[in-house]
Amino acid sequence: MPRLEAGQAAPSFTLTSDQGKDVALADYAGRHLVIFFYPAAMTPGCTTEACDFRDSLAPLVKAGYDVIGISPDKPEKLAQFVEKESLTYPLLSDADKSVLEAYGAYGEKTLYGKKVIGVIRSTMVVDPDGKIELARYNVKATGHVASLTKALKLA
Repeated sequence: MPRLEAGQAAPSFTLTSDQGKDVALADYAGRHLVIFFYPAAMTPGCTTEACDFRDSLAPLVKAGYDVIGISPDKPEKLAQFVEKESLTYPLLSDADKSVLEAYGAYGEKTLYGKKVIGVIRSTMVVDPDGKIELARYNVKATGHVASLTKALKLA
């Protein structure tokens, strides 16, 4: 899938959240939105990344950024993940991977030296006008949020 770049329109979506509610990109119009795409809830790397966003949420929110996470997990699994890790932002289910594909966060990647098809750990920042402000692909779970806040000039 082609990757998104700064200045492009963010693909619209409506997905089901961990609370069973529909959440749309349009819900965040007029605000900055950080969307992080991750492979699977309750796995070590994804837990590290999700908890890092949880622990770094206050400065992001203070600077006007909302955060959501998107994975192919079903809403029930996302709800368990939110409860287990005390996550304080919405997680959205993209079971058919259409949003992951639209954002270039699903496709061929290298995992333990082998080429596989799957979720590419990625983060997008959408500006208040619905355009991609920042697109990062193949990010590392550890230290990614610190790198992101630095890129956004929040740290």
